[in-house]
Amino acid sequence: MTTHTATPELNLEATSLSSGAPRPDGKRPMFYEFKPTETVKAKHGTELRCKTWEAEAALRMLENNLDPAVSLVYDELIVYGGAGRAARNWKEYQTIVKTLKELEADETMLVQSGKAVGVLKTWPHAPRVLIANSNIVPAWSTQEYFDELDRMGLMMYGQMTAGSWIYIATQGILQGTYETFAAMADQHFGGSLRGTITVTAGLGGMSGAQPLAVTMNDGVCLVIEPIDERVKQKVREGYVDEQARDLTHALELCERAKADGNGWSVGLTGNAATVLPRLLELGFQADIVTDQTSAHDLMDYIPEGEIGEVLALKTANPEEFKRQALASIVKHVEAILEMQRRGTIAVDYGNNLRGQAEKGGLNVRDEAGHFLYPGFVPGYIRPLFCEGKGPFRWAALSGDPQDILRIDRALLETFPDNKLLARWIEKAQAKVPFIGLPARVCWLGYGEREKFGLVINDLVARGEVKAPIVIGRDHLDCGSVASPNRETEGMKDGSDAVADWPLLNALANCASGADWVSLHNGGGVGIGNSTHSGMVIVATGTPEKAERLRRVLTTDPGMGIFRHADAGYELAQDVARERGAKIPGL
Repeated sequence: MTTHTATPELNLEATSLSSGAPRPDGKRPMFYEFKPTETVKAKHGTELRCKTWEAEAALRMLENNLDPAVSLVYDELIVYGGAGRAARNWKEYQTIVKTLKELEADETMLVQSGKAVGVLKTWPHAPRVLIANSNIVPAWSTQEYFDELDRMGLMMYGQMTAGSWIYIATQGILQGTYETFAAMADQHFGGSLRGTITVTAGLGGMSGAQPLAVTMNDGVCLVIEPIDERVKQKVREGYVDEQARDLTHALELCERAKADGNGWSVGLTGNAATVLPRLLELGFQADIVTDQTSAHDLMDYIPEGEIGEVLALKTANPEEFKRQALASIVKHVEAILEMQRRGTIAVDYGNNLRGQAEKGGLNVRDEAGHFLYPGFVPGYIRPLFCEGKGPFRWAALSGDPQDILRIDRALLETFPDNKLLARWIEKAQAKVPFIGLPARVCWLGYGEREKFGLVINDLVARGEVKAPIVIGRDHLDCGSVASPNRETEGMKDGSDAVADWPLLNALANCASGADWVSLHNGGGVGIGNSTHSGMVIVATGTPEKAERLRRVLTTDPGMGIFRHADAGYELAQDVARERGAKIPGL
């Protein structure tokens, strides 16, 4: 059981940093004097520090986001996605922790961009936490305006699950990535990636999902990452099989695995803007090319050059760093387009690489305005969204991996005819490490999430798992996001940028009894480019919670049915009729 050493008492008297002014070096105020003396990690076991399991769950998931084994840059509270934070700074982290511990069963804490700003008297069945991150009035919603607020200590970037406290490390997007590559295998390669090579880039945070997802589909993956330690970390974690010495060695390893028909992933330290053009010069023909570098904010994309010099430039001259990053992105996308022209299947994996290249002057669209290579959602995942499917996840508050394995078994018993799901669980148990609190993710649809949420609650009630289970999802879901360059790219009715849907999703989850609800701007694709919402509910084993689980886990994926049926997708309309989703006028 983890305990925490005492930290400084909160002192709200004005200091050089408490005024909200940026530091003399131009960086955001972090209040390091409030950083806990003992490293933050999620508490395990059944002993409560808060007054309810719902508040305790929020606290443990916040701690789990910051666990150095999980987070990207612990000292800056950055969880993943370049600059996605769990709290605004260390002082506000301490305030959130203190407030959660004091929160009554009928109170709700309000969090504004990583800062607890109020506690309301509500109801026991109302959310314990409501979170809004990086939301800016649309005409002002630019990266530049956000950066100024950030430097002043008035706002933080919540990404998706960083600022909503439901990140579960790389596994969080792993099954969605696995589903994407499975769909690509079905469409292009006869049902398997065996004998194919995928080239991608990026191994920070969630990016390790791609090499593992490719190998789970029996393919070979070459993944390029400029920071050598990130390659080594993903090899240690098991998301990458082997690190190559150089490009020649990497290609030898990939070709050997391809010839043998083995699923295998190779990490190469290098920059995609350098390596992809070199692959073209060598005449190397990849089967698939994609990317998961952090391109939504130019400060998070690493440009070409010697890595030490590049990272020093980021601190010394941010504007020049961004100029060089944009130039490298243009080269990166140029190479992807040339690979596509030579017969490689190209797909964008959602960090706004194409959009940034377009800002850099590269033509990335056809005459009709469509991207020259598709995003993964319109290309492969949208039919799943039309069924209300998406990344449903859960974490064991006990900290015991056996709780997750027990739920795995219940999952297979609940859906015995779902062969793809069975294959996923088998491979996940064999290959996916538990990092931080043990957790699992799988894609379940409308009706399925409700059914399985009740199964989990029953396991808690019967004591077959040792503590309550946190149930949530990625913000990248069927009915929770408006993102014209990613999830809602190329909607059938042209409603790509309509943001009413994630707003309605957040409101509907509050009305249905979720335990914490979040609403963010910019996750995955950068400030001003998306609106998205998150939902979490805790299975505590009580009959009252069973009713709330029934409502929330029907409401939440139901928004995906509503959204896609309204856009004219016949599959979503059919699912609504078959499963009893009420849509006026249908």
